[in-house]
Amino acid sequence: MDRQTVRIAAVADIHVKKTSQGALHPLFAQATERADVLLLCGDLTDFGTIEEGKILAKEISASLRIPAIAVLGNHDFESGHEKELVEILTDAGVTVLDGESYEIHGVGFAGVKGFAGGFGRRQLGAWGEPMIKSFVHESVNEALKLEAALTRLRTHQKIAVLHYSPIQATVNGEPPEIIAFLGSSRLEEPIDRYRCNYVFHGHAHRGAPEGRTKGNAIVYNVAMPVLSAAFPDQPPLRVVEVPVHAEAVA
Repeated sequence: MDRQTVRIAAVADIHVKKTSQGALHPLFAQATERADVLLLCGDLTDFGTIEEGKILAKEISASLRIPAIAVLGNHDFESGHEKELVEILTDAGVTVLDGESYEIHGVGFAGVKGFAGGFGRRQLGAWGEPMIKSFVHESVNEALKLEAALTRLRTHQKIAVLHYSPIQATVNGEPPEIIAFLGSSRLEEPIDRYRCNYVFHGHAHRGAPEGRTKGNAIVYNVAMPVLSAAFPDQPPLRVVEVPVHAEAVA
């Protein structure tokens, strides 16, 4: 089929728990009905346990009938089983990205978790104690992984799938004390350099639903609490129609 558009559904911070069996069936059924691809933007589990991962995989296998692309979030690392979670989700048919790129329906996706560090002139620099330097190194490393993934894409439409935000606009509304821990401008740099068109992220439960990078890429905060608050009469999914062909992009 010669597609003109691809419908992208996205959600983050679903925080699957031991008690979540059956809870996500309506959400995944709605995604199947309304979209061609589902993005899962991190914090897929509450404590990153294998049991939670298996519950999520069972929900996906039972209810989702479209391709799914995911990145992990900070909660998914809590128990030290992130590798097992990736295997469990992969076995359920989910494409989990961590510095890789993936193309489907003529749209390119680049995915990383991202990291904290702050925004603009206030972002943390690699100066002082070794622990501060290690913290900043993690932020820089995630940005480099995103850059490497974006360089591999040859599609007209490029979409970044993150957990942490690349801009402050979509985390505004959170307590100011934690803003620097919700994302990093270092992620914004490769997004704009490689002309990424759309960005989807989560993590900021009280943030704003939408913003733009300096290069005008549209950034969507798809944390489930944000979507529920912004669109109370709809399922907590952000659905975006993405034009596929060059003439549609122009």
